[in-house]
Amino acid sequence: MNKKKAIILVTICAILLTAIILALTISLSKARKENKEMTQLFQIEKEEMENEYSTFATQYDEMRLLISNDSLQVQLEREKEKTQRLLEELQNTKATDAAEITRLKKELATVRKVMRSYVAQIDSLNQANEKLHTENRKVRQQYTAATQQISALQEETKNLTDKVTRASQLDATGFVVNAKNKRGKATTKVKEVTQIAISFTVVKNITASTGEKTLYARIMRPNGTTLTKDASKTFPYENTRLDYSIRKVIEYTGEEQPVTIYWDVEEFLDAGTYEVYVFADGVMIGSKSFTLS
Repeated sequence: MNKKKAIILVTICAILLTAIILALTISLSKARKENKEMTQLFQIEKEEMENEYSTFATQYDEMRLLISNDSLQVQLEREKEKTQRLLEELQNTKATDAAEITRLKKELATVRKVMRSYVAQIDSLNQANEKLHTENRKVRQQYTAATQQISALQEETKNLTDKVTRASQLDATGFVVNAKNKRGKATTKVKEVTQIAISFTVVKNITASTGEKTLYARIMRPNGTTLTKDASKTFPYENTRLDYSIRKVIEYTGEEQPVTIYWDVEEFLDAGTYEVYVFADGVMIGSKSFTLS
C-alpha cells in the first residue's frame, strides 16, 4: 500500500468514526430528552393520582355525614383509611419508579370502582329514606286530619250533649213573691211581714226525667246574706255548695205544674230589696225580687 492510499484510508476511517460519534451523541441526547419527558409525564400523572386519592378520602368523610347506618359508616371509615394509606405510599414514591406508579394506578382504579358502588348504595338509601319521610309526612297529615275530625266530632257531641242536657233541665215561669201579714194579707211593710210566699209554674218538658224533684229557694237579704234556719244545710251548685232558705220536694210528671213555697218569718227583717232564686237539679230555674219598706 503506497502512502497516498494510506492517507485516503485514514481519512475515510476518521470520517466514519466522526459520523458514528455524532450518531451516538444525537441518539443519547434524544434518549435523554425522551427520558426527561417521560419523567415529567410520570410526575404529572403522580400529582393527578395524589389529587384523586385525596379527593376520595374527603368524599368518604362527606358520605359518612349523610348516613346514620352504623355498619355502613364503619365500612366507609375503613375505605377512607385504605385510601389515605395508598395516598401516603404514592407520596413516598418517586416519579421515576414506573413499576410502583403503575401498581398504585391500578389500586386507584379499584378505589374509584369501590367509590362508585358506595355512591350508588348511599343514593339508594337516601331515596328510600326520602320515600319513608314522604310516607311519614303523609301519615302525620292523615293523623292530624283524623285528630281534627275527632276533635270536631267530640265538640259536636259535647254541644249536642249540652243541648240535650239543657233541654232536659227544668224551667219555671210566672214568678210571684208575696209578703204577707199575720192575717194572710199582702203587705210591703217590713214590720208586718210574717210569711213570704213564692209562687211559680214549672213548665212542661217531655225531655226531662220524671219523678221526685227537689227544689231549693234562696231568699237573699238586701245585704246579700241568705235567710236560713240552719246555715249548715246546703245543696250542690256548679263547683261549690250554697246554703238555702227553703227546700221542697215535688212529684214531676213532665207536665206544667204550679208550685208555691212558704217562708215563715221568725227573724228581724231589714227594709230594702230582696232577691229570690230557685234551683233544681243543680241549675237555677228562675228568680224574682221584691221590696219591703
